[in-house]
Amino acid sequence: MLESWEIKFRPETETIRKMTREFAEKEIAPIADRIDRENKYPMDLFEKMAKQGLFGMCTEPEYGGSGLDLLSATVASEEIAKVSMSASLLVGIQTAVTSAPISKFGSKEQKDAYLRDLATGKRIGAFCLTEPVAGSDAASIEMKAVKEGDHYVLDGTKTFISQGEVADLALVFARTSGDAITAFLVDKRKSPFRVGSKIEVMGFRGTGTAELLFENCSVPKENVLGDEGGGFLIAMMTLNESRIGVAAGGVGLAEAAFDVAVKYAKQRKAFGRPIGKFQAIQWMLADMLAQIHSVRLLTYHAAYLRDQQRDFVKEASMAKLSASEVAVDATRRAIQILGGYGYSKDYPLERYYRDAKLLEIGEGTSEIQRLILAREILQL
Repeated sequence: MLESWEIKFRPETETIRKMTREFAEKEIAPIADRIDRENKYPMDLFEKMAKQGLFGMCTEPEYGGSGLDLLSATVASEEIAKVSMSASLLVGIQTAVTSAPISKFGSKEQKDAYLRDLATGKRIGAFCLTEPVAGSDAASIEMKAVKEGDHYVLDGTKTFISQGEVADLALVFARTSGDAITAFLVDKRKSPFRVGSKIEVMGFRGTGTAELLFENCSVPKENVLGDEGGGFLIAMMTLNESRIGVAAGGVGLAEAAFDVAVKYAKQRKAFGRPIGKFQAIQWMLADMLAQIHSVRLLTYHAAYLRDQQRDFVKEASMAKLSASEVAVDATRRAIQILGGYGYSKDYPLERYYRDAKLLEIGEGTSEIQRLILAREILQL
């Protein structure tokens, strides 16, 4: 439905969009409802996405990736989100919050050990920052990492970890001394950790969300990512960039809801004519279209700035904040247009609505985004 105002990019990016859209419609769309209903990690789909190259989009070619710019990866994420936010999250966890920080901060040995396996799906990654007592206030994490000779011993709990149920490589943030937070690449094959419990969530189901327990977990000093004490900066820089992917998910989800609403408004009749003839419906669709187009441009602009190595923190927060709230609003309006059918499981809108809500919470809540923007504006 939004093809008429689709922005044209360079040929390579358009090819990525086309290929991803075809893959999403063929391989993801038919099982999206099943993933949500069963709430089981879709390992079969994970393997197909790996073969499609979706996990190595931004990874350097020397490590098995495609070396794409972030704008092309953002376009691909948008297409996946149109059919399944759960599938979109799997890509985001593998790429934006696991592979990307290794590419940016990792040693040659760390890149050799993990990047190719993440890009090809031989390893499943997880980003472990949130704790039972530390969500938005990430600086308050309590997990400890004590240095003992040539290794560190990690003790603590991480929660709400996407892919945690199946991950074998975890990027873990722990307190090493005082206010110092350090990032560790915890290889489950060498430094075992365990799943404490699977967390039942209302949306983004089938993504292996779990609590992870690190009990006397010995990690070699070679697996420190970046410098000791530099973990908080790594976490914040990673989240700044990954918010663009969250925004792309919100755009794709809002587009999907809009398409369902438009189709229904043309077909459904009430009082002798299609409901699309009624001004109340027309205004809802008009507002949805304007909002979606606006956040789409915001998201692309943030990705462009990052690709140009320009400051993008403010733009990424604007895109994440706006796209997540537009996704919630668009799915709500679409349900209203469909009425009882929108509230039923006969249409995917109730799934879209449940998925949309997490976008206002994950990767920094809407309130945190407003604080970031205020700080950027006022420079206080």
